[in-house]
Amino acid sequence: MVAAIARHGIQQGAEPARNHPAWRAPRKIVLLQFGLRWSRPDEFRRAAGATPLVIANSPAEAMTAVVDADVIIGYNPEICDPRIINAARQLRWLASLSAGVENCMELPAVKARTLMMTNMRGIDSPVIAEHAIALMLALAHGLDRFAIDTSRAVWSRESAARVPMQSLEGKTLLVSGLGGIGTEVARRAHGLGMRVVATRVGGSGKPAFVEHVGQPDELLALARTADVIVSAVPLTRETTNLYDAKFFAVLKPSAFFINIARGGSVVTDALMAALNEGRLAGAGLDVVEPEPLPPDHPLWKSPRILFTPHISARSDLPGEARWTIAVDNLRRYVAGEQLLNVVDLERGF
Repeated sequence: MVAAIARHGIQQGAEPARNHPAWRAPRKIVLLQFGLRWSRPDEFRRAAGATPLVIANSPAEAMTAVVDADVIIGYNPEICDPRIINAARQLRWLASLSAGVENCMELPAVKARTLMMTNMRGIDSPVIAEHAIALMLALAHGLDRFAIDTSRAVWSRESAARVPMQSLEGKTLLVSGLGGIGTEVARRAHGLGMRVVATRVGGSGKPAFVEHVGQPDELLALARTADVIVSAVPLTRETTNLYDAKFFAVLKPSAFFINIARGGSVVTDALMAALNEGRLAGAGLDVVEPEPLPPDHPLWKSPRILFTPHISARSDLPGEARWTIAVDNLRRYVAGEQLLNVVDLERGF
């Protein structure tokens, strides 16, 4: 357990759960099994102790089960279904098995209540960081174009000569949002010989592999000299439409923009204009706004764009750490102890 917390940068809440106004000894726990990729009901039952734990296998079952539940555990978007939240009139703790919970916090039923919320930030950070690096390398070495040639059975060194390739060694990476994911991106980029700078809300100190950590208001100044920008910010009121026309206007024409966080942080028309007008060398997007991107959306036809369909957290890893944290958090809640990965409902992450 200690190893899982340390490896993934899991943070422990400052106060015991019993000190929170919403806490009481739980009377009923609901596990949304229909949203789970793996199921560990027996482990959750042991952590629940004498508290009844009900398994909901469908949205209909969930809406009935949560009526008198204190605790709901499940993945997003299932756990953020407004029908389920509205039905859970006794809800005290919303335990997300996903990292992103911004759609939960926008629900009127959540805003109107005093709740505790936790998430799984940090658990998928290494895998998502690998995906960001993969997108960077694919664009820098023209793999997006060679994939097209491969699908057409074309072997052409002449065609390859027209692909602008870049080495990442010695280049500057700007990590926008130096949280769990951003830190892992920075770590890997430094290993490739890149100079790394970053922005972050609050906090003090910096990893040895990051040269400079600035506040969010330094974004444009840092972006001017960056060769690659990776967005790793959560979606909040402050980060919605963060990457707008003003942002893309300051970038180098040779820069790459990578987004493995949330599509809503990008003004899609501004990104598209930068690509179409040659003011941006390429974009690697695991997320986009709108999502899924309609087949007739003009962004599909922009040059040097590489999409993956919001799958950066997927891998062949068994996910043991997620379940270790989730089960231990339930044990902690039942006992009124400090929870792990508490979401700040004011800040939005």
